[in-house]
Amino acid sequence: MTTAEGWTQAVRDRLAPGRLLPLGTAADGALITERAARSVLDGAGAAVRGVVPGELRIGPARGPDEEDPEPPPDGLRITASFGAVTGRPLPELAGELRAALLAAAVDGLGLVVAAVDLRVTELFDAPPPAPEPAAARPGPTSPATDDPVALLALGVPGVAGITDTLGPPVRRDAAGVRIEVAVTAGGHPLDVARAVRASVAKASPEDTGVTVVVSGFR
Repeated sequence: MTTAEGWTQAVRDRLAPGRLLPLGTAADGALITERAARSVLDGAGAAVRGVVPGELRIGPARGPDEEDPEPPPDGLRITASFGAVTGRPLPELAGELRAALLAAAVDGLGLVVAAVDLRVTELFDAPPPAPEPAAARPGPTSPATDDPVALLALGVPGVAGITDTLGPPVRRDAAGVRIEVAVTAGGHPLDVARAVRASVAKASPEDTGVTVVVSGFR
């Protein structure tokens, strides 16, 4: 089991941020919370003309209960429901939405996607009124820490802060060290995570496993 997989198993039951999703490959040692990834994909879907976004989830390409003699496909499965505004052919609309979600997931985040499943749940004659904007809430503050690993991460371009969504911002165990960060809005989380991992690994004893978790954007 890789270090990243070990950390995924350790926090799999923490449902508030959703699943932990691998960024890039196992060798990258990088993860992102489903909630953080979904915030980017929701925006990409909403930008498609004629689409009214619904529920969106990101998870393994095949569930553990699915029986298939073939090996499971590598990558993740995006499952999204949406409403469609009349005026555009549904296949065209679905194709554009699928392309937008794939671009946001693969190019914008660094996820490896095996499939995108779409489901039309409602048809609209006209776009529904936009929901009332929610009252602005203060953004999360970075936990105070003088841990040297956290200070190294804060010095990496693209890191907006240290976070504690999953517990202590820096965690050490027999598998290595895990650091949780927020990425600057518009930044590429996989590139930032790779840079954080390289910085921490360089300052750590040889063969120390390093995993970087991206929990949000600021």
